[in-house]
Amino acid sequence: MTTYVFEARNAKGEEIKDEIEAQTEDEAHSLIRQQGYFVSNITVKKAAKSAADRAGSDRRKRGIAIGGVTSRVLTGFTRQLSILQDAGLPILRSLRILEGQCKPGKLKYSLMDTCDGIEGGATLSEALADSPKVFNRLYVNMIKAGEAGGALEVILRRLAEFMERSESLKRKVKGALIYPVVVVLVAVSILTFIMISIVPAFREIFADFDTELPVMTEALVTVSNGFVEFWYLIPGFPIGLWLFVKMLRKFEGGRMGFDMYILKIPVFGPLLEKNSLARTTRTLGTLVSSGVPILEGLNITRETSGNAVFERLYGKISEAIRDGDTIANPMRMHSAPGFHPVALTLWVLTGIFPFLPIAMVNPGIFQDLAMVVLAVGALFALFYYMRMNTRVVDDIVVNMVDVGEETGELDTMLYKVADNFDEEVRVMTEGLVAVLEPLLIVFLGGVVGFIVIALFMPLISLITKLSG
Repeated sequence: MTTYVFEARNAKGEEIKDEIEAQTEDEAHSLIRQQGYFVSNITVKKAAKSAADRAGSDRRKRGIAIGGVTSRVLTGFTRQLSILQDAGLPILRSLRILEGQCKPGKLKYSLMDTCDGIEGGATLSEALADSPKVFNRLYVNMIKAGEAGGALEVILRRLAEFMERSESLKRKVKGALIYPVVVVLVAVSILTFIMISIVPAFREIFADFDTELPVMTEALVTVSNGFVEFWYLIPGFPIGLWLFVKMLRKFEGGRMGFDMYILKIPVFGPLLEKNSLARTTRTLGTLVSSGVPILEGLNITRETSGNAVFERLYGKISEAIRDGDTIANPMRMHSAPGFHPVALTLWVLTGIFPFLPIAMVNPGIFQDLAMVVLAVGALFALFYYMRMNTRVVDDIVVNMVDVGEETGELDTMLYKVADNFDEEVRVMTEGLVAVLEPLLIVFLGGVVGFIVIALFMPLISLITKLSG
């Protein structure tokens, strides 16, 4: 039996779209007329291709997609799709237009698969779900809610606005941090060159003339020797730190402990906390306003939060709602991160880390400072203990969510919370950059001044001795 997709009109002139099974097309026409319909169009329903079949059939015309799809590109695609849907174009034609203008890559090939799926009878959300590396659960479920409610163009517009706001905040934070990062990289490069090339040359001059070196010069020479001997740690340390964090976050306990540690770092911790809270509340508000069930919305928000502390928080809220509770009560109860051994260990390591270079250059001095190192580690552990129960969700947020639930305006309240924290993140970022710029200048000036004084003091002594 063959499945046919047909368009017809009934006796009242109303348009009918349906499917029917028949041996031949003529038999399908007869069966449709027997139902009292007048056929205007009939085609054979194409079988949906599997992902493997599509990959095999398109392998010749596709290249190798390296990397994924950036949020900026996906945001632009969503806005364009929203515009085309508002203009009244069929969804398949809209996707074909956008797929045609995409450069070869992951998004283009995913759109090819999506168009093939829709031609095979799948819905848009089902076709998008076949490309989870491009379209996440948030994206697919919002499209699914739009299809169910018959308001796909409205949902696409909300989704585009949501992604544009998130991308805008990300660009502001990244843009504000470009200047300090560039200054630090240039400063490290210049200081490394001075320590490896310039200071050793002066050290040889002082050694040739048997000049007695002041304490500052001795310290500078010791640091220079460390740079020369352990030069491989300059690029190796950031790479090793990155690999350590990546490996630590591979484990559930390590990821939770690291995220707890990050959120308690002064200045940067509150910035990341407010950024996560703004993103998660906006995500949940967008899902609720789009008609996604609250439990499904909480699960999606938890998966897309990007922080283990907030994942646990929204997981607890979801469990409480299943038991008949509201959102506000578990949000208030479970917003304190609490104690975690990995977070404690990271704080202790942060305290003793500045002493590690001393241990590498001069182990004897490090042994003399053992008690100081232990005291500093204990102070950092005490700092963590005092801060570990600081809540990541303020009372004002809990109260606004509570009011939203009581009035039936939960999505509106969540949007207001997100807007408020977006603004706080922007202000904090600008203030942080404004403070970092003079601090970097003062620090670099101090380091350069120390090097100049340390090198010129023995030079003056040497010139005085030679002139005498």
